[in-house]
Amino acid sequence: MKKISSLLFTSLVLLQGQAQNGTGKPRVGMADFDCSGYTINSLQVKQYLINELIRTGKYQVMDRHETEFLAKRDSLQSEGCFSRECLSDFGKKLNVDYMFTGDIMRIGQNINVTLKLLNVSKGEFENQHVKEFLYIPGNELMMLRITLNEMFGLPNDAETVKKLTMKEDFDNAVNNPYKLRLRTDGPRMGFVFFTGTNADILMDKKSAGGFESGYPAMFQFGYQFEKQYLNEGNFQALFEFIPNISGIDQGRFIPSFTFLNGLRNNKNGWEFGIGPSITFTKMAEGFYDADNNWHLSSEKDMFPGLTPDFVTRPDSRGDVTMTTGLLIGVGKTFKSGRMNIPVNGFVIPAKNGLRFGVSFGWNAKGRYDTVK
Repeated sequence: MKKISSLLFTSLVLLQGQAQNGTGKPRVGMADFDCSGYTINSLQVKQYLINELIRTGKYQVMDRHETEFLAKRDSLQSEGCFSRECLSDFGKKLNVDYMFTGDIMRIGQNINVTLKLLNVSKGEFENQHVKEFLYIPGNELMMLRITLNEMFGLPNDAETVKKLTMKEDFDNAVNNPYKLRLRTDGPRMGFVFFTGTNADILMDKKSAGGFESGYPAMFQFGYQFEKQYLNEGNFQALFEFIPNISGIDQGRFIPSFTFLNGLRNNKNGWEFGIGPSITFTKMAEGFYDADNNWHLSSEKDMFPGLTPDFVTRPDSRGDVTMTTGLLIGVGKTFKSGRMNIPVNGFVIPAKNGLRFGVSFGWNAKGRYDTVK
């Protein structure tokens, strides 16, 4: 009879404990997490780790507010509780199976994350995991997640782990900690100015092949696309593609496409680029008479005895033709919070007079962040 009573009592205790648990999963609590070796908000870190423990689905995790309430009610010292003895005693009073703790610390150019899981009844750390990362500010929470995933055998994104741990990784974040801040994809607008013969043609009357512009300049509007293909130290090499529309302010539609190979300083935002520019504009074949007046080639018969040198130049009476030039550009990106304001100057040399101009744009990119 005594054996039956004892068995029933034990069963009731087990059932009661399981009922308190609710899910049948072991209970885990957290007293404190050591952030003293790193400048980071410890309260946010603790809440983040509690959320990550819940995400694993392995434990019933005690809420931070519940832990703080019980600690205050029973005069328990949670702050600075990292040792086996303290965690074991604290866990027993919280009535949990495990206590979770750890620390994050910067050592030189690395960040070390240590996570520990203490078995309360045994008073021993049952699971410990240490992970070393590169010093990349703004990615600490991702580092905690990676370490916790490894600790419990959960998968991590391999590319993210490489970028946070391997210094020589291609286009990695340590060589360019503000990668997205210095991307300058976005709209562009500005003016292009003409000199020499091109300026004269632009302002000449249409009957003479000109475009009757009031001034030798045009408004430009476009968009810059860029791709970084090399990133080492303070510099990044990039490829830029810039489609543009010019002359809208003068009733013209002149499309152009520029391809640049450039180099940019990640820290101060200065950049340099060079590459071909393709423009579609009206061109015609003609010649200059003895008085240096321009005529279309079809007007040759009007000048008997003249052996003209035929050339092709911009002409409002001609056909839309593709022309090419070499663009050389230099610029600087100014930052205001998360907003980038790239300002660029460029020049396109040509035998009929060079073109030069200025443009600016903007975009809003966040800091480099590998959290997905």
